[in-house]
Amino acid sequence: MPDIRFTQNRELSWLRFNERVLLEATDETVPLLERLKFIAIFTSNLDEFFMIRVGSLFDLSHLKEHSVDKKSGWTPAEQLTHIYEAVRVLYARRQEIYCEVERQLRVHGICRLNYAELEQNEIKFVKQYFKTSIAPILSPQIVDPHHPFPHLQNKTLHIGAWLKYKNRSVFAVIPVPAALPEVIFLPGSETRYILTADVILEHVGQIFHYDTILEKVVFCVTRNADINADDEAFDFDSDDDFRGKMKKLLRQRQRLAPVRLELSNQISQAFLAYLEEHLPVSSEQVYVTDAPLKMGYAFALPARLNDTKRQALTDLAFTPGIPHGVRLDKPMIPQVQAHDILLSYPFEGMDAFLHLIRESANDPDVISIKITIYRLARKAKLVEYLCAAADNGKDVTVFIELRARFDEQNNIDWSERLEDAGCTVIYGVENYKVHSKLCLITRRSQENVEYITQVGTGNYNEKTALQYTDLSLITANPGIGRDANRFFQNLAMGNITESYEHLLAAPTSLKPELIRQIDREIAKRGQGRIMLKLNAITDIDLIEKLKQASCAGVRVRMIVRGICCILPGVPDKTENIEVISIVGRFLEHSRVYCFGQGLDERMFIASADFMTRNTEKRVEVACPIYDTAVREKIHYIMDTCWADNVKARALQTDGSYIRRPVHEIPVDSQQLLLAHAQEVEEVTPVQEEKETFWSKLRRRFHSS
Repeated sequence: MPDIRFTQNRELSWLRFNERVLLEATDETVPLLERLKFIAIFTSNLDEFFMIRVGSLFDLSHLKEHSVDKKSGWTPAEQLTHIYEAVRVLYARRQEIYCEVERQLRVHGICRLNYAELEQNEIKFVKQYFKTSIAPILSPQIVDPHHPFPHLQNKTLHIGAWLKYKNRSVFAVIPVPAALPEVIFLPGSETRYILTADVILEHVGQIFHYDTILEKVVFCVTRNADINADDEAFDFDSDDDFRGKMKKLLRQRQRLAPVRLELSNQISQAFLAYLEEHLPVSSEQVYVTDAPLKMGYAFALPARLNDTKRQALTDLAFTPGIPHGVRLDKPMIPQVQAHDILLSYPFEGMDAFLHLIRESANDPDVISIKITIYRLARKAKLVEYLCAAADNGKDVTVFIELRARFDEQNNIDWSERLEDAGCTVIYGVENYKVHSKLCLITRRSQENVEYITQVGTGNYNEKTALQYTDLSLITANPGIGRDANRFFQNLAMGNITESYEHLLAAPTSLKPELIRQIDREIAKRGQGRIMLKLNAITDIDLIEKLKQASCAGVRVRMIVRGICCILPGVPDKTENIEVISIVGRFLEHSRVYCFGQGLDERMFIASADFMTRNTEKRVEVACPIYDTAVREKIHYIMDTCWADNVKARALQTDGSYIRRPVHEIPVDSQQLLLAHAQEVEEVTPVQEEKETFWSKLRRRFHSS
């Protein structure tokens, strides 16, 4: 039995993260419509959690033999019990917070209305809208001996009704068509609206001409979506190409077992028992909430406001800054050749990288462009530039991962577009997702070839680059370039076992090198220092090694946004480990590994979290940082994040999170980094010599 005194279950840790997302909606300093968005993000996060994590545990719980979670000692069934209990508490908290935010929004004239609150002119409008735009596309169904209980699509809203007809009760169901908007905005006001599902619910009596409507409810079924292309149970013809296989997977995902039933209101025990039997689900999988079951509409509300009201109720818009020393009006290739460039999203934009790709597409000296793609935006300039490069005779190779969860169809579409343009498209590696963020530009030089390499912590997604904090290094370092070239050659041959001189690559060299770096700090005992920024840490081997470091007196500081299975501050185990989590306006997504301090420090940026799926089951890349200016910039980012006492929460020994005390001044790291990126003035030599607040923080950390 493993020692679980300093670890916690990953699923409960994730739920605590999502709770922190929800609690952002209680922060009075956050604009009201942004608070509504946090509730919507919490809701969509929970949807995905049930589809993937609960779905996976649900499958495992039905196996005759199963493993026990190494961090908690629980079986899959026990984990599910704890999850269902924790989620029920979160539903109640969500309901409370949603009602309060809605109450405050009404003060500003932004009102989600129920049918009883509609004014006469609004009722007339809704009735006409239902008649002309809703009723013609509905597909109502009665369940009887001639009409069996239908398959209910995953995450589709349905209207369920219990009807009385000729002294017998029947069940009726109406899927809410995906073609309809989530809400209907009412005339005379841009911000008074009603849920479309509520409108259909109100008109059930008109749809089914039966004697009596006994009960009615809006409900939604969440299905297990944890099926992937490597599952043995996923059958496909051997002559299918991989893209065809993924298309079949997406169709099959819609028919997996239900893992959750959500109801808009309480229903009778008999009605509930009927649904539980026919889906089927257990009572612990059923959740009742007055809050909307879908909240995508929250992101569309700001566009309906005038400028004054929008500025008062949303975050102020910003234009990403340009990194110091970068000129977008000048060619990018000479600038990269002169010095490394680090882009810090979203505070600085992706433009410098996109300019580089566009320039390379038209540069006669560029021979080839190779890139790994995991997720792309719906509209992607990057794809346009890659296609242009292929059209200009460049050798363009794109390793696109079709198994990027819930982005499969988007990646299939882009792969077809790239192929049509003449790019070589390769669909990853068998049994391993390619999650690395690596791009290599190869150019002719007078003597041989030269490389420009880009390596990042986040996807080449132009939309999320404005919402996620990520780092992107662009370097002309020849050693890194040679490694990247060899990496792409190996990837094309399906070889993922090779190690490299500079780059760390999972599943081969990344984890062993991380362990070596931790051991290196352990050897320093009390002088050892480790600082990490991650999205999650679940890898039991790395957790054990960090525990060993703590026991040896190594000071370990970790900024972990989401899942953190290691508990800090446990006596004789992790008492030298501190963990904070930052949930703010932007999603913290960058991965940074720092081992040591001063001239002896080893620093990396990476695509990989400390999760077993990253370290052992995916193709990942970590890159060392050699450039002094880039290292200083990353130190600035890390120190600013660690100093956060506004949005940061400190992980406690019992798995809970608490606010950090404000000793001197409030520090909101994201706002400070955003303000810093907006500064356009050059720093004078006098200013450079003056010790800043941040250098004091850094000195304090490294000397403590």
